[in-house]
Amino acid sequence: MSMNILVLPGDGIGPEIMAEAVKVLELANEKFNLGAELTFDDLGGAAYERYGSPLADETLERAHQADAILLGAVGGPQWDAIDPALRPERGLLKIRSELGLFGNLRPAILYPQLADSSTLKPEVVAGLNILIVRELTGGIYFGQPRERKVLDNGERFAFDTLPYSESEVRRIARVGFDMAMVRGKKLCSVDKANVLASSQLWREVVNEVAADYPDVEVSHMYVDNCAMQLVRAPKQFDVIVTDNLFGDILSDQASMLTGSIGMLPSASLDANNKGMYEPCHGSAPDIAGRGIANPLATILSVSMMLRYSFNRADAADAIEQAVSQVLDQGLRTGDIMSEGCESTGTAGMGDAVVAALKNL
Repeated sequence: MSMNILVLPGDGIGPEIMAEAVKVLELANEKFNLGAELTFDDLGGAAYERYGSPLADETLERAHQADAILLGAVGGPQWDAIDPALRPERGLLKIRSELGLFGNLRPAILYPQLADSSTLKPEVVAGLNILIVRELTGGIYFGQPRERKVLDNGERFAFDTLPYSESEVRRIARVGFDMAMVRGKKLCSVDKANVLASSQLWREVVNEVAADYPDVEVSHMYVDNCAMQLVRAPKQFDVIVTDNLFGDILSDQASMLTGSIGMLPSASLDANNKGMYEPCHGSAPDIAGRGIANPLATILSVSMMLRYSFNRADAADAIEQAVSQVLDQGLRTGDIMSEGCESTGTAGMGDAVVAALKNL
């Protein structure tokens, strides 16, 4: 199997965290004879500065040709005033759409070493292992029509559209059920079916798909209740499947159960498991260039890439074990710092994971 990987560091802390992830990937490539070949390009604000577009045509072509994509983060305040069609985030949405990356897997796993870093009581979050399956190429982020204008009375006005087709819901529901089958055989579908027509269709289709998975326990929950339950009793969940907007919000909320969003990787997959892998966090422009960002979510995204796109569980397991060993050593970046631990920066954390991986 070829392993041509396109690396897109992006903006803000993206280049810093990506440098550490690449170090880990290069060592895994050597240690496990992966045969990986890396190509580098730009996406988001960096691409706008280089190409005049947040996603250049040549970059999109490289993405189509790659077997997988590793992304840092996009966005920053320096691009807030440009044409909305050229904002860094538009490049991210476009690459997801053009590559058909409809299935977004966002695991929220609490490493036992970080139980004290969560804002919730340890007994509430200990052993937490949730997978949020987010539909990624439909819904309100892509819905048309959308418009912003000034009304005749001078008042500003805007609207967006939240559309879903039966086929879009069906395919992401199957991803959720397939994930549940290899986990705890428990799936919660999250919607707002008491208000939204799109959510009513969502719930109907999920129930239809459920008939093909009789071993999976299925439940439905309104998104507002789910947000509350994630804080009240998060371990009731195994797999959560939901739409683009709700998945975006709930996965960020779930990240804080684990101690920091800096610990959460993600995978965005097409129908053939070709994927783009990135940390769940953003570009964090307020700390960019300071060398203090947590690179572990990006390093763990490398692990997800090796597992899901290349079926190299051996290398993926080793990277995850190396991360766990570093946490056992008490090494922490600022976002997961706790009493009695040793503080380090972005490069220090990456170097520690590399050292642990070498010794496995």
